[in-house]
Amino acid sequence: MKKQTAMNRDWIATARTLSQALPYLQRYDQATVVIKFGGHAMGDDESMDTFARDIVLMQQVGVNPVIVHGGGPMINEMLDKLEIKSEFVKGKRVTDEATVKVVEMVLSGLVNKRIVQAINRQGGKGVGLSGKDANLMICEQTNPDLGFVGTPVEMNPEVIRQLHAAEMIPVVAPLGAGRNGETYNVNGDTAAGAVAAALKADRLLLLTDVPGVKDASGEVVTELTPEQIRGMIDDGTVAGGMIPKTETALEAIEGGVRAVVILDGRAPNACLLELFTEHGAGSLIRTPR
Repeated sequence: MKKQTAMNRDWIATARTLSQALPYLQRYDQATVVIKFGGHAMGDDESMDTFARDIVLMQQVGVNPVIVHGGGPMINEMLDKLEIKSEFVKGKRVTDEATVKVVEMVLSGLVNKRIVQAINRQGGKGVGLSGKDANLMICEQTNPDLGFVGTPVEMNPEVIRQLHAAEMIPVVAPLGAGRNGETYNVNGDTAAGAVAAALKADRLLLLTDVPGVKDASGEVVTELTPEQIRGMIDDGTVAGGMIPKTETALEAIEGGVRAVVILDGRAPNACLLELFTEHGAGSLIRTPR
């Protein structure tokens, strides 16, 4: 009897959660949400399947999701196997001609298709592409010292809109096309921000390996303005790997994205918590209304 009572409480709590989600479901109906997927959240099959299930659910309730992924650890592993040495300048990989071929093979092949297959296993229609497809992401060289590392300078998001119209889920590898036929490796966060801005997305979710943006005392700040982020960068509160993520957030908002959330991709159902519950997840960055 006690076990049955506990089960009933669980089902009642589930039903209450679904009921409370209604205003959020209505809020995000037909909204475009870009998700940067990477880090440890990509690590094992169970995490991948959980993420894919959440993305398919988002689409089923009316959201138009776009996934932009990274794949640094997988690239490193393949370069090691092929005995191709990588150099780094200020934390950024120097991408020579041999390296960019491996980067494209890993990102557009192994990583991209693994995500697509995970979505398809959950009943979605995932379609893999890179920034080179349909000239989605035209790039210029970021810095000659870095080789084939690119910065997006022109975006053509029509292919993504067409996939959404066909009820498909775009999965984008962060590679760009040069104007003279070059292939450029693009930072995953940068690529996600550029895609979100081009689509004027309602939300850009940057999944990371930390709970969010922390203040000077180490506590996660749940809501921030661009001005506050700039101040935290200037005084050193935001430092290290969080700087490029917050800079991506600022650029995305300037480009027309309504809000950016930096959240922990290791947490189960992080995207659903952020979009469809009062609790939210991570740090929300947006211009004051």
